Amino acid sequence: MIEDLTWPEIKARMEAGATTIILPTGGTEQNGPHMVLGKHNVIIRYTSGEIARRLGKTLVAPVLAYVPEGSWDPPQGHMRFPGSISLPDGVYEGVLESTVRSFAAEGFKVILFLGDSGPNQRPQAAVAERLDAEFQPKGIRVFQVGDYYARNGQEEWLKSQGFSAAEIGVHAALIDTAQLMAIDPAGVRTALLSSSAGDADGSKNGVIGDPAKATPALGKQLLELKIEAALRQIRQELAAIP
Repeated sequence: MIEDLTWPEIKARMEAGATTIILPTGGTEQNGPHMVLGKHNVIIRYTSGEIARRLGKTLVAPVLAYVPEGSWDPPQGHMRFPGSISLPDGVYEGVLESTVRSFAAEGFKVILFLGDSGPNQRPQAAVAERLDAEFQPKGIRVFQVGDYYARNGQEEWLKSQGFSAAEIGVHAALIDTAQLMAIDPAGVRTALLSSSAGDADGSKNGVIGDPAKATPALGKQLLELKIEAALRQIRQELAAIP
């Protein structure tokens, strides 16, 4: 985690070959009555650290906690609930681009976008494609690690364990809650789990699904699926670099 290092320590790691850096993005959003707003940030800090450790010679940037979360006027999506913070896609893309340009100027050769929230994905893919085309002639690559979020097999695995689509849900339900339980139990108000089932659009309490059956053991397996999906894609991308 570069925020935990001094610049000479970062330089020494880069000189030893650590020229790959992960840019993890989370979000500050409502997660129902039972879970803290920083859920994505906690999860992505953990998973990006694990991915970097397993890749080797990889550093991790500070988590971007301000991301697209919905419109302000009228408030839509997560912005219907207090505490959520939203950036327009254009502003978010500008932050991503500035971060990439910073790392490129400092000598990093591979920059990986890793997002834990759905609205992060499209802007990250757009910026990665644009900047990869610009920087590739200079020996610098920029990738969006989309499999971490969109092709991680979590829902399929849960269904194989007997969970229904309604139980799995979409937001602040089984998957999100179990993952946070496995990393930061204090972030989940367990006394509220049985009463936190939501409705189809989240308007009831911000939850789409039912978190009641979430457990740390489920969370541990779900996190591993995301980590492994990211590692497979990253290794494929790195192997294809001439």
